Amino acid sequence: MSQDSDSQGQNNAGQDSPGKNGQGDERSRERMLFHLKTRGAQMGAAIAERLDMTPAGARQHLLKLEADGLVTSHDRQEGRGRPKKYWELSRQGHDRFPDRHSDLTLDLLQSVRTVFGEPGLQQLIAHREQACLSAYREHVGDGSPLRRKLDALAEIRSREGYMAGIVEEEPGRFLFIENHCPICAAASACQGLCRSELAIFRAVLGADVEVERIEHIPAGARRCAYRVRLIQA
Repeated sequence: MSQDSDSQGQNNAGQDSPGKNGQGDERSRERMLFHLKTRGAQMGAAIAERLDMTPAGARQHLLKLEADGLVTSHDRQEGRGRPKKYWELSRQGHDRFPDRHSDLTLDLLQSVRTVFGEPGLQQLIAHREQACLSAYREHVGDGSPLRRKLDALAEIRSREGYMAGIVEEEPGRFLFIENHCPICAAASACQGLCRSELAIFRAVLGADVEVERIEHIPAGARRCAYRVRLIQA
């Protein structure tokens, strides 16, 4: 699976000037939000080029998104010369991407803690872990090359709302990236869910693969990222 998922909607690329029509403007801004969600902070020129917009049109859309509280900008000094302006999603912008039934999930977790105590909650997490592990193993399969396993894992995680993708750093070493956490509120309230997911990845990918989490959304990162590599015999 490629990280180029922000190419969706490219056939609307000509509609980059705000004011032409409301529906076209909205589509352009939604594409920008999706791009910033999956790519992180970007300069306006890079956003315009990626989404096939004029720089002026992209800037107008970004200013509208900033006025709506969905993006923020900051200056970054890179070498000599004037600082460069970068754009990124605000917290409100991140919230545009759904956290699956977060209020209900938090209420259920608290109810389990109240009624069954911490051991009951851990038992619930263990049950979920086994169910996920079974489903993922069936989808990913055994004996496939690591890249193929990661592609299959990214596919099923993306279907679940994690916006997953893979970057190959070098032969046998990858970044497995999840640009969104649809259970972020629950994961923040119950760290056992994140520990469980890391255990699932390690079990699914096999004993000859090392998986290390290096970025974590509940800890304040923009995304969750895992370094995955084959263990040399």
